[in-house]
Amino acid sequence: MVAGILADHSQSQHELLPVLHKVQAAQGYVPQGVYPAIAEALNVSVAEVHGVVSFYTDFRTEPVGKHVVQICQSESCQACGSRELTAHAEQLLGVALGETRSDGAVTLQAVYCLGNCACSPAIAIDGESHALVDNTKLDALVAKVVGDMQS
Repeated sequence: MVAGILADHSQSQHELLPVLHKVQAAQGYVPQGVYPAIAEALNVSVAEVHGVVSFYTDFRTEPVGKHVVQICQSESCQACGSRELTAHAEQLLGVALGETRSDGAVTLQAVYCLGNCACSPAIAIDGESHALVDNTKLDALVAKVVGDMQS
């Protein structure tokens, strides 16, 4: 899989981000086991690949659930209730923040800015942002996008 992705890119360090995005799109995350092949093909160090993956919060290093619910934990969102919303989401989804349900259906993640500070609290479900989210709106979004997640 990684060899096919690398074959589509020039052997340049400038291709690192596009390659990492394609690996994640194909596998759902960027496993550490692919770092050496990427590093060799793009003439960068394994440490540089690791540094880029760990720097950008959009890259995942572990498999995630079928659906990913992200709740912003930045100052603006916290001031508008994201902590309470997170507690509600944990109860609703049956999973702790930073974890994936044992059935693999959903992962609940903290993020630290979705660029929607004026409309806090903000969340994203499967990459789609939602603003001014309260418990009732979260319930409706989860029911629509994720389905019945009650344990």
